[in-house]
Amino acid sequence: MSAKGGLLEGKRGLIIGVANKRSIAWGITQKVAEAGAQLCLTYQNERLGENVRELATELKNPLLLPMDVGSDSQIVMAFDEIRKKWGKLDFLVHAVAYAPRQALEGRFVETSREDFRVAHDISAYSLAAVCNAAQPLMAEGGSIVTLSYLGGERVVPGYNVMGVAKAALESCVRYLAADLGPQGIRVNAISAGPIKTLASSAIPGIGSKLKQHRSHTPLQRDTDQLEVGDAGVFLVSDMGRGITGQVLYVDGGFSIMAG
Repeated sequence: MSAKGGLLEGKRGLIIGVANKRSIAWGITQKVAEAGAQLCLTYQNERLGENVRELATELKNPLLLPMDVGSDSQIVMAFDEIRKKWGKLDFLVHAVAYAPRQALEGRFVETSREDFRVAHDISAYSLAAVCNAAQPLMAEGGSIVTLSYLGGERVVPGYNVMGVAKAALESCVRYLAADLGPQGIRVNAISAGPIKTLASSAIPGIGSKLKQHRSHTPLQRDTDQLEVGDAGVFLVSDMGRGITGQVLYVDGGFSIMAG
């Protein structure tokens, strides 16, 4: 099922976290663009910027900006540019997560203080940082969506500190929803099933996790980035206007199964 054309006509949105065509963020980008939204894509560095610029040729007059969410000054500069170009923002998709590779190996109990800090800074705190920067541009209300994973709720071997960071991210969603709700700004998360992306390729045993997902989910198939995109359209559009502070599972039902 595809996103309804025109559902986001006249809306302007920021997508943070597109890395390449396999990114979940790119799946959401395709669907919100299909629904009529005008988009701004950010990129962390010039290497990723090349990928984003190539993908952006498929979009209608997108705004492309550098922004490393680990830098307060870059966040300020990017949102200031959005303010100058657009004057407002209707929705924001935060699809950023990172932990050093060594923190995903071995046992969680051995996670270093620095690796723990980095994982939480980029994967959880950055949501609060961009929400704070976005709120002045959402004077008429808006919607913010981030991406989580079941590893924030249950122990997933090899996910380690990222699971703890996702738990923190989901808690951030609830606190931010409470903070920003009076301004008409909604904050939600999508917890997607495992998808083979650049980020997930760093998780040990991702192939076996995908196989387990297929065999245990009620729908008996992989999660598709475009169905996550459809859920994104729902949450950032007026169709989701009564929903905030929630985690929406788009995982074929895997999260309801025991064992």
